[in-house]
Amino acid sequence: MKYRSARAVTYAVVASLAVAAIRLTPPVEDRPAADVLSALRIAPSWRLHVDTLGRGESLRSLLARGGVSQLVADEALRAASRLDPRRIPAGMPVRIRQENPDSTPSEITLQLSLDRFLHLRRTATGWTETEEKLAWKTDTVLVAGTISSTLYAAMDEGARELPAGARQQLTWSLADIFEYHVDMSRDLQQGDAFRVLAERSIAPTGAVRMGRILAATLTTSGSEHQAVRFGKADGRGEYFDGQGKSLRAAFLRAPLEFRRISSVFGMRFHPILRTWRQHKGTDYAATTGTPVRAIGDAVVSRAGWSNGYGNLLELRHPNGYVTRYGHMRAFARGVRTGAHVSIGQTVGYVGTTGMSTAPHLHFEVLVNGAQRDPRTALRATGGFPIAGADRGAFESLRTRLLAQLDGAAAGSVRVASR
Repeated sequence: MKYRSARAVTYAVVASLAVAAIRLTPPVEDRPAADVLSALRIAPSWRLHVDTLGRGESLRSLLARGGVSQLVADEALRAASRLDPRRIPAGMPVRIRQENPDSTPSEITLQLSLDRFLHLRRTATGWTETEEKLAWKTDTVLVAGTISSTLYAAMDEGARELPAGARQQLTWSLADIFEYHVDMSRDLQQGDAFRVLAERSIAPTGAVRMGRILAATLTTSGSEHQAVRFGKADGRGEYFDGQGKSLRAAFLRAPLEFRRISSVFGMRFHPILRTWRQHKGTDYAATTGTPVRAIGDAVVSRAGWSNGYGNLLELRHPNGYVTRYGHMRAFARGVRTGAHVSIGQTVGYVGTTGMSTAPHLHFEVLVNGAQRDPRTALRATGGFPIAGADRGAFESLRTRLLAQLDGAAAGSVRVASR
């Protein structure tokens, strides 16, 4: 009897707790089944395909490789009004973004340049385009180096903090400034040095681009060459030496743009005739097809085949100077006897015609009919002086910029003061 009473009490307690639990439980929200499934749906996973455009490859071919159908590719590219099909660079990065399992891309991004992106996005009504240009931060930097082997190596050592591409760009710009006075392939010696004050631009992505050189000094064989960029009212700028004379001269020091030389003026063992003979010129080793430029204004006195010279070009310059360019693969269009050419103009292309064992340009200088060493015959004496009205502004700028260069230390890149 006592056992039944205890069991009845237990049942009553459990029932009471159940009633309380039901009353305290909040009612379930009455939502459609579709809404419940939507809340439980996992966030979509995105697929990103990154590729680069090959040389000679079409953009449609690249998109097909990324899984984009021809129909979708045509629709997307029709929306790209800012894209010039004739100026699509090889190596251009392309990103294709799409949501799985949907194979139709949601976005295609074309990186037209370091700082320019074209976004093609798919919407409910079709494809749209948006152009994005990155904002660059610009400053000026001081770079200095000492020659131990080549100008390239000295720049690599002196500007280690700059990316390789920026160092190469700065090397070329420095060579261009002094190309009327110094042949960077031949005149530099161990112990020569340079200092450069140049503009630098940095993109939000970290990309670095070198701008104009504002001032530079180049010391060769104990003599310092100075260069100061002086801007004019029309926005153009020109480089002058410390005395205010233009660095432009009547002749360039080399017929190729900063290239390596395979032999120098003097005696050498001829690689074909197998005898020692006077080599009255300078050989510039370069890849076949490298443009050859006239070192000064001239009239073409000869353009044709000449035995051991192969394809030979002779240019007659003012003041009794004649220059010869041998072993060329071909002459540039319009270069023929009697034609006028200007300084820096492309007149032919490096080859290996005639008595030649490898692609190179054979270069000679004749003064009043006699062959001369180009190294001494083309030594520049200076250009025209700066206009008198600009003299005061130039001297003030020169003093300020050259003072900044004095603070450049070899082996470091330092941001210059404004």
